Amino acid sequence: MNAPIQRPWRTGRRLLAGLVLLLALPLAAGQASLNVYFQSTLKDAGYQKKVFQKVAAAWKAPATFPKAGKKCVVQAVLSRDGRVQSAFVSTESGVKAWDKASLAAVESSSPFPPLPESYAHKTLEAHFHVAVVP
Repeated sequence: MNAPIQRPWRTGRRLLAGLVLLLALPLAAGQASLNVYFQSTLKDAGYQKKVFQKVAAAWKAPATFPKAGKKCVVQAVLSRDGRVQSAFVSTESGVKAWDKASLAAVESSSPFPPLPESYAHKTLEAHFHVAVVP
């Protein structure tokens, strides 16, 4: 597995910090990739890594997968106690089984660790991108 790296992602007016990992799942069209982007108000890299690792461990590739370059985006809101308050597929990959597996990985990872005490907000938004990369 490649080590997670951080990179920024702008969505609307929010800047999200992200973690990227190529999942150890070779597919005919490439490799599965998980990117997670967090609301910019969360500065705790350790917490980001824990959330990322929990979803990466839960994600299971379905028998069918999208073409290289396609992705599913799952948007989730986490509560202070780490529970997923809401999660939905905001961008479809074109393969329903892939989208369903991506959503299931996020939902089944709940609860995450509680939000850090230093985090001042009641909820945290995170975007989980699951793609096939060449």
